[in-house]
Amino acid sequence: MTVTFCGHRVVANPQAVELWLTGVVESLIKEGATQFYLGGYGQFDELAFQVVRQWKKTYPHIKTIYVMAYLNRVPRDIDWYDDTTYPPIEEGPQRFAISRRNKWMATACDVLVVYLRYDDVGGAAAMYKQARRQGKPCIHFPIP
Repeated sequence: MTVTFCGHRVVANPQAVELWLTGVVESLIKEGATQFYLGGYGQFDELAFQVVRQWKKTYPHIKTIYVMAYLNRVPRDIDWYDDTTYPPIEEGPQRFAISRRNKWMATACDVLVVYLRYDDVGGAAAMYKQARRQGKPCIHFPIP
């Protein structure tokens, strides 16, 4: 099972989101998740990566995979991931590369873990809508 994450760049309550992610990720691993696609942009992506990386100590068979939006931009901490992939996204303006990458991630995953405070604007909302159109199961952070 492949899991990916989408959420806003800024997280309102990082401690609560991290605690929630910790439980969700372990539950998904116990249900058979072995690959975690990570985008590496923003606070939610960073929290997701840290949680998956922490669970990797207990479940060494799981894989963290950084999904690149740009071939010529590699993050500093790329060695912390088990692997990288550059999805077969069509050529086009670089300013749309993240959107195309997110669309591919929403299509390629089996489960989407979601942190959205509002679901009508931004790249995370578009990624979520793409996954929903395809009938992907989505696990939401409970926003009061």
